Amino acid sequence: MVVEMSVRFLAVVAFFALLSCLRATESGIQKEILAQSETSWDGAILPSYPEGQPQISVVKFTIPPKSQLPWHKHPSINAGCLIKGEITVLSESGEERLIREGEGLIELVDTWHYGRNDGEVPAEIIVVYAGVKSESLAIMKDE
Repeated sequence: MVVEMSVRFLAVVAFFALLSCLRATESGIQKEILAQSETSWDGAILPSYPEGQPQISVVKFTIPPKSQLPWHKHPSINAGCLIKGEITVLSESGEERLIREGEGLIELVDTWHYGRNDGEVPAEIIVVYAGVKSESLAIMKDE
């Protein structure tokens, strides 16, 4: 009798789990991977994660029209999604890439670069840094 009740209980749980999945599909929830790679946007292999206490940071940057960020580099892996406008990212080696609204970007690590907004509207990008607590998110280049 206990076994029969357990089987019925599991059947009911499975039914509700299936029903829940069907409802999630009906709700219109969609998943889209914006960026996924073992390399940064210039094709360089990403480094291993650093040792130390992990610290994840989520930062929103707003870059005004006709302006640019200073030369900088990141000591840890980070990736972003441009939520408004367009930016051009340029590396010290001369490589560049135009990022449009809605696109993801896996950023350069330990390589000097900057982003530039040539457009007429502010560019907004949300960046997620996978670093360690004792490290800066970015190092500015002394000019």
